[in-house]
Amino acid sequence: MPVAITPATPAACTTFTAQVTSVPAGVGAGDTATFTYDAQTQTATVAADATTPPVTFTAVGSGPQTITVVYTSGATITGTEVVPITITPAPPGTISTTLTTVGTTTQASTTLACGGDTASLNGTVQYTLPGGGTVSTPVTNGVVTPVDLGVLLTSGQSVTATFVAAAGTCPACTFAPVTTSLCTVLLLPPTGTVTAGQPTTLQALVLCNGQPLSGATVTFTSPSGTLGTGTTNASGLATATVTFPTAGATTATATVTATPTGTACNCTGTTSLPLPILVLPQGICTVLLLPPTGTVTAGQPTTLQALVLCNGQPLSGATVTFTSPSGTLGTGTTNASGLATATVTFPTAGATTATATVTATPTGTACNCTGTTSLPLPILVLPQGICTVLLLPPTGTVTAGQPTTLQALVLCNGQPLSGATVTFTSPSGTLGTGTTNASGLATATVTFPTAGATTATATVTATPTGTACNCTGTTSLPLPILVLPQGICTVLLLPPTGTVTAGQPTTLQALVLCNGQPLSGATVTFTSPSGTLGTGTTNASGLATATVTFPTAGATTATATVTATPTGTACNCTGTTSLPLPILVLPGAAPGALQALPACWRINLSNPLLFPATLTATVTPAAAGIPVQFLVGGVPVGTAITDATGTATLSVNLGPLQIINLTYQATAVVGGATVTSTGTLRPCIPPV
Repeated sequence: MPVAITPATPAACTTFTAQVTSVPAGVGAGDTATFTYDAQTQTATVAADATTPPVTFTAVGSGPQTITVVYTSGATITGTEVVPITITPAPPGTISTTLTTVGTTTQASTTLACGGDTASLNGTVQYTLPGGGTVSTPVTNGVVTPVDLGVLLTSGQSVTATFVAAAGTCPACTFAPVTTSLCTVLLLPPTGTVTAGQPTTLQALVLCNGQPLSGATVTFTSPSGTLGTGTTNASGLATATVTFPTAGATTATATVTATPTGTACNCTGTTSLPLPILVLPQGICTVLLLPPTGTVTAGQPTTLQALVLCNGQPLSGATVTFTSPSGTLGTGTTNASGLATATVTFPTAGATTATATVTATPTGTACNCTGTTSLPLPILVLPQGICTVLLLPPTGTVTAGQPTTLQALVLCNGQPLSGATVTFTSPSGTLGTGTTNASGLATATVTFPTAGATTATATVTATPTGTACNCTGTTSLPLPILVLPQGICTVLLLPPTGTVTAGQPTTLQALVLCNGQPLSGATVTFTSPSGTLGTGTTNASGLATATVTFPTAGATTATATVTATPTGTACNCTGTTSLPLPILVLPGAAPGALQALPACWRINLSNPLLFPATLTATVTPAAAGIPVQFLVGGVPVGTAITDATGTATLSVNLGPLQIINLTYQATAVVGGATVTSTGTLRPCIPPV
């Protein structure tokens, strides 16, 4: 064949040459050879055999193709030729896509791998989303721009990545579409503190569609470089023991660097978010000497504790020696909580200090704390045997011949002393004995034989062995006590609440006291000059209540008398009578008349000479617009007009001479007749 193709089977996107190697029949030297391939045209001048210059084309597509050669001399075609050519397809490349969840959307990153010229890879990568939507991102010289897909993929969803070559380009590789599922990498915070130069365990969780991915290689890095590598187990956890070289704030990141074949996800390249990590410097030791619990007494055992920390964490197994200016007090070893404990004794009383020093550090720890000392702890060492006895005042009144409870508080160096025997006495002799409890309180029920002023004293008569104090013989100060005689009864008849109206029920109350204390269960009879009004029984507050009726209007009195006393009480109050209580019994309101309602006056703190009061009267039946004049002590104090309810209200300031009146009057013209009504006027309760 007069035309040679070099190479004979060119690969797609590579160049090849076509050359006339011999002069065809009918074609002469100097004729023009026009080559046409894939709509591309080039020419060469025919020369002697094998000397015609070659023309160059770029192979496109693949498979059998043709090149057409037309020979011309001027406008005359001197020959034609069709030359077959076979184009070898471009080698296959690979698409690798990583899906990463960032916030509320998923981001796609794709890598194109091609054994040929990656500069020939230009165009776009098109991502087909669940539901059929697409997102495209540019490809420039083989580099794919990461893109936010605008959706949040969930477990089980996938994305298909397809390379689309730009028009007029010839990619050096062919790429089959790749479907990728969602990958997630979570870098877990390390447990405990991280110390420079000390081993730290890092773990990363790798998920494919929300499920653990086993067999993936994970590389842990920091800004200073690679920290270590691990492979995920069946739970998706990759673990590596790493070391951070320097102290300070840094970050760590976990990246999947290899994904096992046959998995639903290609997680290679998927990276966790950076995890902030504070790397502590080595060897920060702290010793804290804790204050002892309770008081410290010379010659008595005291427990001291020291807390030893290495980089803020408890240090176990360290030996701690406790000292004071007088010498070594004791030694202890720290437990898992970093606490060393020793029972020590301070030999002398007074102000001193204690110090805790680490004298040995276990091997293999992050800190060498040997020689680290706590700050001196001020300690007040009390002398032995400071005893205090306090006799507490009895609760309530003390009555001759009646049982009374006495209590004494016994302290040793300011702390309750348990098990001590205490004897209570008065000038008349021994009253009783008690033993102190865990709170240091001794209790005895005693009886004072006679009434009058006396004293009581509490004395420790026995001290338990093994205590810091020998309090035997320690006595309280004498406690003055007033012993009341038996049977002092008091009956107080309380004023009734509101007005008292003839024929209307009224509640009366009487307070009965025995030696100043309420007497319960006593029978009280209420009387007036006209006879018995009613009877009541005192409650726990000493109050007897009866609902009574005064038959006639006018000024009268009421009296309360105890007519029966319950047995077993300190007082026999039967026959005890209250003072007579003056009572004004008002007549009942007549239909169609004027009625003055009960009123009261108050004390004006800003002006003690004025006493505010509100006077009220009602007209029956109710009628509005009726003037009502109010009088106190017969002197008018003002006029008010009735409202729709027939009520007239007057607010007035009364003088000192007016408040001595127990009543006031209201007068009005009702139905053509002048009517008058009298109402009570008393101090308000409370009066302010």
